[in-house]
Amino acid sequence: MRYDAERARRSDPVATAPQDPERRQLLGAGLGLGLGALAGGVEAAVPPSTCLDFDHLWRRFVAQCVQPDGRVVDHDTPERVSTSESQTYTLFFALVADDRARFDQVLDWTRHNLAGGDFSARLPAWQWGLRDGRWGVLDANAASDADLWLAQALFEAARLWKQPAHAETARAILRRVQREEVVDVPGLGRMLLPGPQGFVSADRQQWRFNPSYSAVHQLRALATHDPQGPWAELAQQGVKMIQAVSLNGLAPDWVTWQLERSRMSLPGGVGGRWLTHDAEKGDIGGYDAIRCYLWAAVLPPGDPVRATLLRALGGLQPWLQGDGPPPGKLSTTRATLIEAGPPGFDAVALPYLAALGDRAALTRRLARLQAAMSQPLRYYDLVLMLFAIGALQGRWQCGADGLLMRRAPVRYPTAPLDPTCRPLPTSA
Repeated sequence: MRYDAERARRSDPVATAPQDPERRQLLGAGLGLGLGALAGGVEAAVPPSTCLDFDHLWRRFVAQCVQPDGRVVDHDTPERVSTSESQTYTLFFALVADDRARFDQVLDWTRHNLAGGDFSARLPAWQWGLRDGRWGVLDANAASDADLWLAQALFEAARLWKQPAHAETARAILRRVQREEVVDVPGLGRMLLPGPQGFVSADRQQWRFNPSYSAVHQLRALATHDPQGPWAELAQQGVKMIQAVSLNGLAPDWVTWQLERSRMSLPGGVGGRWLTHDAEKGDIGGYDAIRCYLWAAVLPPGDPVRATLLRALGGLQPWLQGDGPPPGKLSTTRATLIEAGPPGFDAVALPYLAALGDRAALTRRLARLQAAMSQPLRYYDLVLMLFAIGALQGRWQCGADGLLMRRAPVRYPTAPLDPTCRPLPTSA
């Protein structure tokens, strides 16, 4: 059976079997041309050292953002912050790269500096950096997306590297997430709060949510590892939220659920409505929301939830069909541009446009991204590139159960995306 074959392949540390025909669609075969062929028109302009390839991007990210002690630094912030997000994203990338030493370093730094040395005792603080000449925690509140990425990374490290202690730690983290960050919202049901503190109004009439925190593939993986938890339900709730709040087909960064009491509402007289103009952040779709398009695109081809999300998020596609920069911030209620976006948004556009079958727009975005590779890139650009390029190359993918599937790197050419890439030195 296909399900059994997929699970058997996942049991290997790195899968080397060819990709199935559906996955090749994500690589561009369904567009009539492979993405490597699409790159041909700009080949001469791309130096070999700036490859659009997961391995090259991983080494660039480590050199720029990851300290030898495992701290991941955003050098573009005055406080040179590290966040629970940056640490846990890096754990995921280390898993994809099969870089166990780096994984251990990043995990140790996160545990000791963000969780007081014990993940079972507290969720990681979301922000750490420099203040008044001293290094330490800047904001002790947790961030639920990072908490889920941490649990997922630990479960996968336990499975792929046969370290069962990591799975026990992951279960302890999820128990704390369930107690502190999962709430039963009147008129809505169980939802994932962005963090333990600060997202419910004092009168308990409003709840604030971040749609990009509900990555369906991740919540499915957690449901596979912890079937008694609320994760499958939260995945369904996240899809419903995207459908309800993505006005003009554009995902917002933040939304608010407003409680309303009425005899005409749900049983018990309690109901509510979505406020797409968030009380604090307004109606902006930008640096948080861009991940919604990415999480939709990386779901398996043929998945009905993928199709549902892509329909709900179709409003970004027209903004990507020209030659200019991608939108960085949009008003979701007015469908108007506020500011242009960075190269990382072009990276997210690649799997999104491939999933939509928009070959012409994908070609333009790929050319723009390749041209940007010779320029300085910021932390978040590299993060989005690692997620998007890794998915397009098939270096990581997820099945219906959300579990991580990895493919061994192809050394020559390094990337099906970019024929100008050359093999990495064996000492790299």
